[in-house]
Amino acid sequence: QVQLVESGGGLVQAGGSLRLSCAASGRTFSSLTIGWFHQAPGKEREFVAAINWSGGIKKYADSVKGRFTISRDNAKNTVYLQMNSLKPEDTAVYYCAADYSIVVFTTKGEYDVWGQGTQVTVSP
Repeated sequence: QVQLVESGGGLVQAGGSLRLSCAASGRTFSSLTIGWFHQAPGKEREFVAAINWSGGIKKYADSVKGRFTISRDNAKNTVYLQMNSLKPEDTAVYYCAADYSIVVFTTKGEYDVWGQGTQVTVSP
């Protein structure tokens, strides 16, 4: 089974940028759909972005469209989330997740494997 490890979180001022990475182990990575979700304290885990196995299909939550970009490098077994124009409301723990289906789902229940998360804090 694939294992996922997120990195790249940190503290940034509003308007700043961060790039999160999701590194995967396992030979099946290039066939997986990968999603990013975030969870703020006291709130449900919410969809942020997802990308299919080839990178040809990408989906975004309305709240991040035009600011965040998801991409992948299958040779490096890594998916990236470039986050620009960050806002305080983006503050959350960010998780990547893998889905063995070829469909790009936006609901967390469809994802099979989760990373441990990385904290993103955006100060006003």
